[in-house]
Amino acid sequence: MKHEIPYKIYLSENELPTTWYNVRADMKNKPAPLLNPATMQPITAADLAPVFCDELIKQELDDNTPYFEIPEEIRDFYKMYRPSPLVRAYCLEEKLKTPAKIYYKFEGNNTSGSHKLNSAIAQAYYAKKQGLRGVTTETGAGQWGTALSMACAYLGLDCRVYMVKCSYEQKPFRREVMRTYGASVTPSPSETTSVGRKILAEFPGTTGSLGCAISEAVEAATSTEGYRYVLGSVLNQVLLHQSIIGIEAKTALDKYDVKPDIIIGCAGGGSNLGGLISPFMREKLRGEADYRFIAVEPASCPSFTRGRFAYDFCDTGMICPMAKMYTLGSGFIPSSIHAGGLRYHGMSSILSQLYDDGLMEARSVKQTEVFEAAEMFARVEGILPAPESSHAIRAAIDEALLCRETGEEKTILFGLTGTGYFDMKAYEQYNDGKMTDYIPTDEDLARGFASLPKM
Repeated sequence: MKHEIPYKIYLSENELPTTWYNVRADMKNKPAPLLNPATMQPITAADLAPVFCDELIKQELDDNTPYFEIPEEIRDFYKMYRPSPLVRAYCLEEKLKTPAKIYYKFEGNNTSGSHKLNSAIAQAYYAKKQGLRGVTTETGAGQWGTALSMACAYLGLDCRVYMVKCSYEQKPFRREVMRTYGASVTPSPSETTSVGRKILAEFPGTTGSLGCAISEAVEAATSTEGYRYVLGSVLNQVLLHQSIIGIEAKTALDKYDVKPDIIIGCAGGGSNLGGLISPFMREKLRGEADYRFIAVEPASCPSFTRGRFAYDFCDTGMICPMAKMYTLGSGFIPSSIHAGGLRYHGMSSILSQLYDDGLMEARSVKQTEVFEAAEMFARVEGILPAPESSHAIRAAIDEALLCRETGEEKTILFGLTGTGYFDMKAYEQYNDGKMTDYIPTDEDLARGFASLPKM
């Protein structure tokens, strides 16, 4: 079979983006500002200085600068694994007997196994440039912790990771990759911080959450001289760094005059989805083109589809700034699903505002449906996808099957954020028929919403 477009579209090293794109610059309705929980006033650079690196604070608070230059040192690091390939899923199309054309941007072609390295190296670079000794962070499934440990090893920084307890136990090999790169890894909540001890006293036996781990990591950073906290998703700065995904994808598609009709990404905190859609959203915001954007989240942690658009704490310990976002409440403790990277109670303020403005869609999917799609994809495309990425695969397959029913020849682009080779326990559970679907009841959600601050 002769293909008019290659299986894989590679950009040259010379086509590596030199700038990150800040979608806030083109948003008519800017994301609501972070609030200082003590004063309930918009956060200032001085408020954030004990927590984040100085340059990252500037990026976080800048709503108007459209492009930020990528430092040469970061571009040199990117060249080890970027530009990443854009793949035409011919085999999946044939399997589905669909007239749809399916593309995916593959971010798993680096040792960390995911897109997280794009922001990890940037945040570690700015910490090193500031003269810091090390950084602290949280991680869910472990992709972010793995990426950050790699970046810190490269730059000679200490890295302290608080890993959500259920993932720490479910994914021991990813934990060991972090330790191999020199990071210390602590299951969260732990007895090593005051907020961890408080959470354990209130919820004995808890499997933890990203909100818990964030609280511990922030406390550790602010109480240790020469350290700052870094985060792998949710924040504006992270979506800025991840825009390299979408910029590369659009450049590759433009080479063949391909315009996607539907762009799909999994959504936990919003880093990969925000990065993938950024240059396409720019065109939509400016009235230059139109696209359907679909955020896919787990039914067990449905921030978009069942959450509230409100100011909330970004962490369970309620010590971080407050963000206006779609949230289930910082007190919501999600079930221990295998897509640990999608277990955050809230969503990026940028994506939340775009969704509230009707510029994006969202849907939730069950865990067993996700792994059904993952195995189909693995068998025909030859890549074992991460559970998080497989949420996007599920929606892409569903849209392609709808095209088969209607006869429409739509073009679908989705983000394949990483590989699932450290997630074999999850695949084992699915293959043994032991995987279950948990969907929170209205009562479960009500307990989370009860933790929302009274504004």
